[in-house]
This record gives sequence, C-alpha cells and structure tokens, in this order.
Amino acid sequence: MTTAFAPPGNPKTQQQVASNAGTTQMPVIIKLQGVTKTYPNGSRGLLDVNLEVNRGDFLFVTGPSGAGKSTLLKLLYGAERPTQGDVILEQFNVGKLRGDRLSLLRRRIGIVFQDYKLIPRRTVSENIAFVLWAQGFTRKEIQRRLLPTLKLVGLQHKADCFPEELSGGEQQRVSLARAIIGTPPVLLADEPTGNLDPDNSRQVLRILKKLNAMGATVIVTTHDEQLVQMSNQPVVQLRDGHLHQEF
Repeated sequence: MTTAFAPPGNPKTQQQVASNAGTTQMPVIIKLQGVTKTYPNGSRGLLDVNLEVNRGDFLFVTGPSGAGKSTLLKLLYGAERPTQGDVILEQFNVGKLRGDRLSLLRRRIGIVFQDYKLIPRRTVSENIAFVLWAQGFTRKEIQRRLLPTLKLVGLQHKADCFPEELSGGEQQRVSLARAIIGTPPVLLADEPTGNLDPDNSRQVLRILKKLNAMGATVIVTTHDEQLVQMSNQPVVQLRDGHLHQEF
C-alpha cells in the first residue's frame, strides 16, 4: 500500500520541557494556540488549550464523557470552529477555511467514528472506495488501492458483504479502511473502540499502531484506560476544558 507518511516523532503540550539539545524532531503538523470553544448555550468545551503534535506522532486524548474530546477532533477537521485561538493543521488555519479549501484539507485527514457511519446498502468494498469515488479517482486507481487496504485491516474475505452481515469489530475495521484508503498523513479516531469488546479493541489498536509505524500521525480519543495502558503511547487528558499532560 503506497503511503505519503513520514517517520514518527514525539507529541508535546505547553507543560513539556524542551527536548535535549541536539535531538532531531519531526516538524509540527498540528498546533492549537490559545483555543477556547464556547457553545451558544454558554457552556465551554475547551479553555485556552495549547497543543503541538509532531508529524508521525501517536497521541491519546483521554477524559470523561463531555470533557471536550470530540470537540477537539471536530476543530481539527473543521466541523467546529474555535471561539478564540487558532487551529493549525499542515500550516493551514483550519478555522478560517471555507468551501473548497476546507474540502481539500479534509482529504488530508482520515476520520474514524465510534458509530462507524457505514452505508447500509453498499458492500464493504463499496463503503471503503466511496471516499475515492467522491474525490474523482479513476476506477483503476481505486482497484489498485482497495485490496492492499482490505488486507491491512484483515477484511479481504469480507469484501462483498454488507454491513449488517458484519460484527461490530469488523464494521469498525471497515470504517478504519475507509479512513486510510486515501493514505492521509493525519488519522483522527473518535472513541474507535467504544462499542467493542476487549479482543476487537486490541485488534483496532494493532492496526492503528501499524499505520503509525508507516508514518501516519494518529490522534485517538478514548475513555478506555486499559486501551491506553496497552498502547504505551503518550497521553494528554482533558479535564474541565483544560488539557493536561500525563507522565
């Protein structure tokens, strides 16, 4: 499977001390500067959040329900706009993008949802290929990418099945495949194991770590502490709208 990914690096928040002199760091791909999100009813999802993520990082964002984890991801792909501050992704100020410019940036981002969001009347292959069809890829290029993607998530034998014929874990892997078939440099996963049993959760984590090893920058929101402990990856936590580094 051809990728445009870069090697991994290390995430950092405003609380971290600078790395040792002489250490080579990957360039920053995501940067939040003084980001506050206030909703129309007056509630605040995020409060003065600062975060830097280097290209190739794997970062968990934890916190209780309602802490702002999903809001953080929505800000990164432009589904929400910050009330204050800047959200920078690949040098673009996401909150200021509109129309075609925002659509083009979203092609650089793979998104995995907790509730899968599969098309019921489409097969596994059709669900995965849908993103490329929408972007105008040729049938030949779609077919070239499809089988390696199916193999990566272990679903080549389910290519012609419909979502209702799959288990929850398999449906989530279809959602993962759909997110990565365009080889985006950034992968955002919102509670990707929230509806899964431990075995399927571990399988999804293995795929995410494999993608990160290929160079993808991965950000995963979760309240699953066991998943975080298994992963041995850096973690930040949202509490009362503030972002805290965990050590």
